[in-house]
Amino acid sequence: MKHLSPPVPASVIPSLREAPLGDSAVPRMELAEWASRYGLVAGITTRGHGFSLGLWSDENVGQVMSRWRAVGAAVRARFPGVILAHQVHGTTVQWHPAASDGWLIVDGVDGHATGARGLLLTVTVADCIPVYLVAPQKQVVALLHAGWRGTVGGILERGVELVKRLAFLRSADIVMHCGVGICGECYEVGSEVLSQFSGRAETGPGHVDLRAALAQQGQALGLGEITLSPWCSAHDREHFFSHRASGGRDGRMIAYAGLPLA
Repeated sequence: MKHLSPPVPASVIPSLREAPLGDSAVPRMELAEWASRYGLVAGITTRGHGFSLGLWSDENVGQVMSRWRAVGAAVRARFPGVILAHQVHGTTVQWHPAASDGWLIVDGVDGHATGARGLLLTVTVADCIPVYLVAPQKQVVALLHAGWRGTVGGILERGVELVKRLAFLRSADIVMHCGVGICGECYEVGSEVLSQFSGRAETGPGHVDLRAALAQQGQALGLGEITLSPWCSAHDREHFFSHRASGGRDGRMIAYAGLPLA
């Protein structure tokens, strides 16, 4: 059984763990270290009490929307604007120049970036990797949805280049965290996917570690700092939804990031 994307040694890439917030009506975990270091809110909702946020799912729309309203109420004081999208496993990353009031739903977008305060960026995940980017010196944040197609297609490079171009930054000014998602041990794929990562014909099945692949891309792009979440959406299903581990029946979480109002 093959294990692909050329591994990034765990000793080289530090781990950064999302921690639960116990006093919230919305079950979620956040990066407390990023909050203290960068003044940034970054985290992911969890499956507590069946808190699925999958808008494009088979679940009753009213139930899902009631949970989204709970999210809006929980963050409104710091984030009057919330960005979400109908994702297509593509590589389009959109810059949002100003905070809006209420929700903005865009179509066909798998990444968002902004320098505006009070605007919460979100992506929907249930195994795919949420990639958080922050440029502390310029107070710019981006959030990407990276499954295997986005990873191979270069969504990370697209996100980094957009932030660099619009915020007048170098790659070394950008910090990256690969958040909660499926680990390489749990992510078995066919030969056609393996070939996309190795660049040669493969006989499968095999395993792909998306976070390792993204970390390697981040290193090649010259990012200043890279960390990886130790959580696995499949191994840790008591906390997270996993499309793969559930056979496609599970709900969805949202990863989120933003610069709160002062």
